[in-house]
Amino acid sequence: MRFNPYKQGRLAVAAALLAASPALLAAGTGNIYVSSEDDDVVTVFDGKSLEKVDTIEVSERPRWLAFSPDHTKLYVACGDEDSIDVIDVAEGKVTDRLTDIDDPEIFAIGPDGKHLFISNEDDAQFSIYDIAGKKAVTKIDVGQEPEGVLVTPDGKTAYVTSEVANMVHVVNLDSHEIEANIVVGNRPRRFALSEDGNTLWVTNELSGSVSLIDTQTNEVSDTIEFNPKGFRPEDVTPVGIKLSDDGSHAYVTLGRANHVAFVNVKSHEVEDYVLVGDRAWGIAQSRDGKQLYVTNGLSDDMSIVDIAQRKTLRSIAAGRVPHSVVIDTAAE
Repeated sequence: MRFNPYKQGRLAVAAALLAASPALLAAGTGNIYVSSEDDDVVTVFDGKSLEKVDTIEVSERPRWLAFSPDHTKLYVACGDEDSIDVIDVAEGKVTDRLTDIDDPEIFAIGPDGKHLFISNEDDAQFSIYDIAGKKAVTKIDVGQEPEGVLVTPDGKTAYVTSEVANMVHVVNLDSHEIEANIVVGNRPRRFALSEDGNTLWVTNELSGSVSLIDTQTNEVSDTIEFNPKGFRPEDVTPVGIKLSDDGSHAYVTLGRANHVAFVNVKSHEVEDYVLVGDRAWGIAQSRDGKQLYVTNGLSDDMSIVDIAQRKTLRSIAAGRVPHSVVIDTAAE
């Protein structure tokens, strides 16, 4: 084969561009995405080196983040522009914007990737949004200030928290009717669902607790309280929650108490508290399962927590008022 210096040069340039742009290889790499409410950006960190590799501009006040089922798109709730921006993961930029969504707070994506399930805080509604049609197909009245949303893996049920009503609403996604209203603690925020689907974990910000709901009976089966040393009860404000990949522990961010709690899933006992940054909020687990990433809204950083050692290894700057963090763990 005859050597073509021009062709070889172009290949070298292409290789260099790929090497210099990890965001272009994001699908399945374990890259970390963090929304920054005050900077109006999503920052991308390399999942291995933790170096910042990209900054993606989005609409005003980005908060909740969620990947499409195939991880080719990242959806970003932008509360101050009443939109959900759509980031093309391979291109590393916003390529679409879903508009006329009043103050989107938290949302979930259905298992088929066709609908968004959104809490509209100001309107006290839960809306079902057709992504392709770019419109809400159903709006359901719920309690005041809805926030957390979780859709079951079979796409049949949604759970929605109401911060003011202190309730979890159980919504049938076939009939679009509320099947149950479950009273939990004060100001419920976020969810986690056990792998078998039988237990729903709900953080209660102003109660300093987590409610465990039996999804078969729609009743609270247990309540776990948090009491880290040196903090007043009113400073213990759990919000973020993540069940470990192996199902053995629940990790709960304690807000102004600046800790992550390690909870044994079987015994419901709090085993440990790990000190992180100020106002611990969002939480995610690394692709290899060894670390937690915790966004701290008042110290403008992200804590890296070693799960085995149960200690914070370091913190890295993550923009002004970092809110949510997600890890691209799609199959390679």
